[in-house]
Amino acid sequence: MKPVEIYTSPLCGYCHAAKRLLDQKGIAFTEINVLTNPKRKPEMIQRAGGRRTVPQIFIGGQHVGGCDDLYALEQDGKLDPLLASG
Repeated sequence: MKPVEIYTSPLCGYCHAAKRLLDQKGIAFTEINVLTNPKRKPEMIQRAGGRRTVPQIFIGGQHVGGCDDLYALEQDGKLDPLLASG
């Protein structure tokens, strides 16, 4: 399975929703909290093509977007193939 990284803030409901979906699917992820580690936010913005909001989600180093994007991938049946090692 490809590694999953998610930039979050504990105050963000969308972050909690994205993590909940990953947890429900049994997907391990690395969480980068930009509130407690603000030096990582410029890194997130650069990696996410200028997007400044959380969550920003990466699968196998590929930016997939935010919470709505993650749920859209799941609904379209594209999340599992994206996660599969390959």
